[in-house]
Amino acid sequence: MNHDNSHALFQQALDLMPGGVNSPVRAFKSVGGEPFFAKRAEGAYLIDVDGNRYVDYIGSWGPMIAGHAHPKVIAAVDAVMRDGLSFGVPNALEVTMAQTITRLVPSCEMVRMVNSGTEATLSAIRLARGATGRNRIVKFEGCYHGHGDSFLVKAGSGMLTLGVPNSPGVPKTLADLTLTLPYNDFEAATRLFDDLGGDIAGVIVEPIVGNANCIVPAEGYLQHLRELCSKHGAILIFDEVMTGFRVALGGAQALYGVTPDLTTFGKIIGGGMPVGAYGGRRDLMRQIAPSGPIYQAGTLSGNPVAMAAGLATLELIQAPGFYENLEARTRLLRDGLQQAADAAGVAFTTTGVCAMFGLYFREGPINGYADAMASDGARFNRFFHGMLQRGVYFAPSAFEAGFLSSMHGETEIAHTLAAAREVFADIAAG
Repeated sequence: MNHDNSHALFQQALDLMPGGVNSPVRAFKSVGGEPFFAKRAEGAYLIDVDGNRYVDYIGSWGPMIAGHAHPKVIAAVDAVMRDGLSFGVPNALEVTMAQTITRLVPSCEMVRMVNSGTEATLSAIRLARGATGRNRIVKFEGCYHGHGDSFLVKAGSGMLTLGVPNSPGVPKTLADLTLTLPYNDFEAATRLFDDLGGDIAGVIVEPIVGNANCIVPAEGYLQHLRELCSKHGAILIFDEVMTGFRVALGGAQALYGVTPDLTTFGKIIGGGMPVGAYGGRRDLMRQIAPSGPIYQAGTLSGNPVAMAAGLATLELIQAPGFYENLEARTRLLRDGLQQAADAAGVAFTTTGVCAMFGLYFREGPINGYADAMASDGARFNRFFHGMLQRGVYFAPSAFEAGFLSSMHGETEIAHTLAAAREVFADIAAG
């Protein structure tokens, strides 16, 4: 593949933007080499500025569940944008979006639109703190909730120790208020609440971890967190920015039968446009300004173009059989990759739920962050570049989930598996 135009753009970008990108993972630092620059996208494919075409298993990191540039989404955006891009006053589409989310996700009795997943999670923990009068927040190893100061915290030397900042610029005094637990560890969560339950404002968790590749909750684990929060008066927050409308129509909470107090959304509800939202129990949401004292605002929140794109996408995913077809295709991909790795004698494991999946270069099972970190990163990097050279784009990191869309059909999956058989054979050969 020729990448001359991408190379030239990246060299320019390096002088103009930190690392040449506007979000770190795009820079290919984890896998080596240089990123390609997209020109357009259609269905299951990305096309770069050099004309190379890739089967895309990122989908803009999750939003493009109906495929890139879906005609109904494009038509909805086109119709709305002709009336203006932003108003700064309420618009009818905000109401329709709120009606749609509250209908599809019953735990959300009220909703507030924001502009990103990070904004949604920051707002949710502020609400948890304000509503409980407590300051401590609990998060989990391997979970990512955006780049807010309270989230850029790693565990200390013991699971019950205070948090330690893992980015310069995060004050230690703020990190001290964030407690980090191992995901899927029942006993650690119980011990933490036994010791500090009266100080904990809320627990925020990705119900399916999507930022340590893809880690599925152990049976009963989410229910255990629900019980602990209820017992100790803490707010349970499901970060469904990634899983919301991705793993089931009602999100992971519908799939696992657990009702959180608050939920954060993003990605799919914007159909590819910048968007986020948080919602939950009415008594909690009414504490948000202007109906309550907890302040949160956003100039472009509820932007009509983003609402149009999101509503069109949410309409598409409600078609009969939509999720069943997605799950079947994802299973076809995962099984095919596993068979290719086994045939080559390469240690490899896949995980996944519906149209969200993870790839690990190690034997399974994958139960937590430590398991994910034990994956062979060097082999993943070889796999990534080998697949990219053959026109298949997986996440440029060994610790990011992958996504299918309804436009990934038998042709795309067959191409992917044929490429994978070659790449696994190359890896096995050393």
